[in-house]
Amino acid sequence: MSSAAAAPSVVGVIGGGRMGAGIAQSFAAVGSRVVVVERDGATAAAALERIAAGLRQAAERGTLAGPSDLDVPERVIAVSSVAELPHDADLVVEAVPENAGLKAEVLAAAEDVVRDGCVLASNTSSLSVTELAAALRRPGRFLGMHFFNPVPVSALVELVLAPETDATALDAAVRWTHALGKEDVVVKDSPGFASSRLGLALGLEAIRMVEEGVADPEAIDKAMRLGYRHPMGPLRLTDVVGLDVRLAIAEHLRTTLGERFAPPRLLREKVARGELGRKTGQGFYRW
Repeated sequence: MSSAAAAPSVVGVIGGGRMGAGIAQSFAAVGSRVVVVERDGATAAAALERIAAGLRQAAERGTLAGPSDLDVPERVIAVSSVAELPHDADLVVEAVPENAGLKAEVLAAAEDVVRDGCVLASNTSSLSVTELAAALRRPGRFLGMHFFNPVPVSALVELVLAPETDATALDAAVRWTHALGKEDVVVKDSPGFASSRLGLALGLEAIRMVEEGVADPEAIDKAMRLGYRHPMGPLRLTDVVGLDVRLAIAEHLRTTLGERFAPPRLLREKVARGELGRKTGQGFYRW
């Protein structure tokens, strides 16, 4: 079966930032019709431009599967309200900022719009999907679909199960993950899941090493790339993810798992100065 044949027909993505745009691009590229929700016309237009730019880059690299690059942008539209999500959506992925109240609010609003069989998913990298599920009338159709940045070229989707997630929702999420050409890992809901918990532990320790003068960022990253065959060192990865995002996850895991996830002073200082990584041009590296 081709990727396009296995993909969901209609996908809603709530949030058109870097992650949401990447998710929308990935589904559009394998044949899904995609509706992106942003808060107003200006941000919706910016989201569409991110998606179009990503598709052009994929076409230039020769990695665009399924429909031609000229057809794909026609499959993506942007709206300014969750109420405008298509009723016939097969999947709605929430990709708004890591705020539990905001995520629960938009997921509950989406549930009021879509058909009963639609799978709802959160792209959260660390928040409890069990708590998010509590905001829904049909929690069995909900799970975490944790995509990785940059979404179009990342190989993994971490599927996170709440206690009430039913087998039908999980089976669909696995099938759609494979339709995107990605691999899945299935984990039970736990603070930080598997990927964020382990990745953050390594990243925080690398920041502490810089703070203590053990080595500079380039040396630490080179040691992990060449010594442990990591494709990217933990400090460069922190820049890609965003230092503010890493700080928020660290604060959450400190609350739930203890002081071993306490954010280093250097991380707090860089975020306070606006040195958030690649998106601001300066983090542990200059971009």
